[in-house]
Amino acid sequence: MPVDSPSLSSELVEKAHKIGAEIAAPHAAAVDRDARFPTEAFDALRKARMLGAFIPQAFGGMGCSIADLSGVCTALAQYCSATAMIYAMHQIQVACIVRHGQSAPHLRNYLTQLAENEWLIASATTELGVGGDVRTSLCTVERTGDRFALAKKAPVISYAESADDILVTARRAPDAPSSDQVIVLTHKRDMTLEPLSTWDTLGYRGTCSLDFTLTATGHVDQIVPQPYAEISSQTMLPTSHILWSSGWLGIATAAVNRARAYIRAEARKNPGKTPVASVRLAEVVATLHSMRATVNDAVQEYMRVADDVDAVSSMSFAIRMNNLKINCSQFIVDIVSQCMLICGMAGYKIDSQYTLGQHLRDAYGAALMINNDRILGNTSSMLLVSKDD
Repeated sequence: MPVDSPSLSSELVEKAHKIGAEIAAPHAAAVDRDARFPTEAFDALRKARMLGAFIPQAFGGMGCSIADLSGVCTALAQYCSATAMIYAMHQIQVACIVRHGQSAPHLRNYLTQLAENEWLIASATTELGVGGDVRTSLCTVERTGDRFALAKKAPVISYAESADDILVTARRAPDAPSSDQVIVLTHKRDMTLEPLSTWDTLGYRGTCSLDFTLTATGHVDQIVPQPYAEISSQTMLPTSHILWSSGWLGIATAAVNRARAYIRAEARKNPGKTPVASVRLAEVVATLHSMRATVNDAVQEYMRVADDVDAVSSMSFAIRMNNLKINCSQFIVDIVSQCMLICGMAGYKIDSQYTLGQHLRDAYGAALMINNDRILGNTSSMLLVSKDD
């Protein structure tokens, strides 16, 4: 795991705020309204060389840490939730290749190309017919000599049509059990995407998370060497829950900032009189601080143990990462809902400078990104056999 650099973190977060305020924010309403990819924001992120931020410097990247990425996601989400979530999902895929693909020459070369070209990577880990269980695949890798082919019906592939490459989970072979999975790097030039639906949702509309039938071919060197079970526990699960939660923290922060601005405006109208909702603002700021501490604690823990295979593969670590996701997906709804009450009709109206409609709609999506009930079910099973710590 790259060593955290305070100066790098500060510089990246400053860039993220600048791109967010100057590029992402002016287009955020249109991205949400039209359910379109935030093209302008990602053009700016590419220009700033931020898609390759997690790639080690030896491959041409910045060599940043998970703490750096967390700060960037929190910053971007304060201006455009879709931009932050897509950035998070891309970096989750990059982390999987960085941490588990360097032993393969093809993937090492890919990291260099990724850093040079600032390619965007999507993910196809869910599949129709398995009930939302990402640790089960019906799709299989069919090998013929040094070539492979696969076909997958995925209920969600976020920003697939705007991505350059997609990481796909599949069974290792036709005769492998559904849990014996690998993850395969598929290139846009060698795949077809057949949309199975439209994308007209309550929130996170700019992620363009349609369902597709994905078919792809390629060289067997594009298969990441380590089993997906190891990649998932050691990298994909903790990185996903940390970066998703960081984005939700950004949305919650933006909502609280609007509520605070509203209270200050009300106070200026009536000098010497404290607005009635000030007490509620104090409460919601305390909740926001709790959410931020929860995210920061998870970041610091992962930074400490990321290279300890036993630690990151343990049930106790998985339980804590699951709890991070559960808690933050609840925090965001509570915080934005309280901010809506503070702002009243000003927060409820769409054309108000204090509007919180999109914040609230996006907030309710957090519990559905791997459904909280499924995560709680997995956690309850682990609790039956894991040791207390």
